[in-house]
Amino acid sequence: MVEEMEQNEQQTPVEEATATSENKTERQEEVTADTPPTDEMTELKNELAAQKDKYVRLFAEFDNFKRRSAKERLELIKVAGQEIVRELLPVLDDIQRAEKAYAQDQNAENFASGARLILEKLQKSLQSKGLKPLESIGKEFNIEFHEAIAEVPAASEEQKGKIIDEVESGYMLNDTIIRYAKVVVGK
Repeated sequence: MVEEMEQNEQQTPVEEATATSENKTERQEEVTADTPPTDEMTELKNELAAQKDKYVRLFAEFDNFKRRSAKERLELIKVAGQEIVRELLPVLDDIQRAEKAYAQDQNAENFASGARLILEKLQKSLQSKGLKPLESIGKEFNIEFHEAIAEVPAASEEQKGKIIDEVESGYMLNDTIIRYAKVVVGK
């Protein structure tokens, strides 16, 4: 190693330039050996372009899926509404027939019994769609099911904190509350 240093010191400027260019050539050969040939580079570019194309198509397909799902959801809501209305049309027909019959004979007793039958039919139709009334009177007040609109003095100690009267019925649709019962609570 000491001999190489001594030789380098004794080299003329022309020899130094030649040695430097030889070192550069060796380095270039090393770099060229590390870089892939142009055929491999072209192959990688083609593969990258194919992957990009695949990604863009997948993204577009997902976007179309989201749009289609949103459209289907809106159509389902419309169809569900139509189904309920179809179910209620016979009840509406019964009410119109009852009104027509009452206009002809003015019999209040027949009208009242007809109205009860129509009410029962309506309740059965709604119950078949999953609607359930909340039972409230005499039960403990529960903020998850009831909305207190008034508090009145309780007649007995047992009625404190319990529901005394129901102003508006509450309903559940398929185990989800859709309307809270408006109640009067004893205090």
